Amino acid sequence: MTAREDGTGAQPDVIVIGAGILGACTAFQLAERGYRVAVLERGAPNREGSGTTAGNLHIQAIHTRRPGQPVPVDNARLLPLQRRASDHWSQVEDRLGTGVELRRNGGFMVAESAAQEQELRDKHLLERQAGIPTELLTGDQARERLPLLSERVRAASWCPLDGYANPLLITPAYLAAARRHGARLHPFTPVTGIRRVGGDYQVLSGDRSWTAPAVVNVAGPWISGVAALAGIPIRMSPVAIQMHVTARVPPVMRHLVQHIGEGMSVKQVSAGNLLVGGGWPAAELDLDGRSTVSPESIAGNLAQAARVLPFLGGLRLLRTWAGPLAATPDEMPVIGEVPGHPGFFVAGGTYAFTLAPVWGETLSRLIARESPADPVDDLGPGRLLPDPVPAP
Repeated sequence: MTAREDGTGAQPDVIVIGAGILGACTAFQLAERGYRVAVLERGAPNREGSGTTAGNLHIQAIHTRRPGQPVPVDNARLLPLQRRASDHWSQVEDRLGTGVELRRNGGFMVAESAAQEQELRDKHLLERQAGIPTELLTGDQARERLPLLSERVRAASWCPLDGYANPLLITPAYLAAARRHGARLHPFTPVTGIRRVGGDYQVLSGDRSWTAPAVVNVAGPWISGVAALAGIPIRMSPVAIQMHVTARVPPVMRHLVQHIGEGMSVKQVSAGNLLVGGGWPAAELDLDGRSTVSPESIAGNLAQAARVLPFLGGLRLLRTWAGPLAATPDEMPVIGEVPGHPGFFVAGGTYAFTLAPVWGETLSRLIARESPADPVDDLGPGRLLPDPVPAP
């Protein structure tokens, strides 16, 4: 499929459903190639999962289970993709022509028990195989580099490539760059129907419609609902996790700190606030409104954070919020063309923020009928259909 010449009133080549970071990255990559792109967003762009995330760039492998997660993440499969994502993120501000508060000051992954220390050692071997530089440290060695760490920290792994970006800046930056290349953004445009018209898809929003040979469903926790409008029963398992932010304090911590066993992450953002998150579940997932925070998760997450970084116990909690995530039943990302539905693509799931530039490039290549830089057949949506379709 090649991009068609643009013209007044011309239909798009690709319809992207969802204006979070995945939709924004994909629209940018496609528009940069010369495709006419229409981006449809049910509400305001970047208001849902992408805008409520921590913004961490996970380059070293993280905990395989967040609290309450029944199935572990396959870190060995994801590490090569994280390595490629690191290369993308190192160029993102230059490529977009604007700052997004990108910080690559490195990160510590800490362990408090012997079993957790062994998990650090196991993942270090996988990281070395994937070409990701990490260093194993004793608790004392970690405290020499970051004296804020408590005596409870038994061991740590250090990765100089870890970091974070401001989730409130990066998605708008991608959308602005996509629009400079001709993409058209349609906020407050919920998709109400998708039907096949010849070799194209007609996407409806009330009395408006767009027709294109390719649709990209990057609607986050609403992936299943959007796919169902096209008669595609994709099985997703969306969840809501919560974040906590303290009042502003002078700069005290430059690095990202995470926990290998229980899904904690802590960093100090440019404004001076400490942001605490990492996967603790909210009380309720509400895809029609705002998800409800869990007092138990607030207590558990903050207690764990203060156990590892005691200075946090003296800071005032400013705000807590819950945000939805597009998880899959097997806790792995999903990306690719839906079997039996040529031109209908899906992407989302684990590591979505970190992998967004990789997935944008991958989708643009798949739509152009080119081979992706990294094989993704095993991550395709066929496995999430009621009658799973094996990867080719």
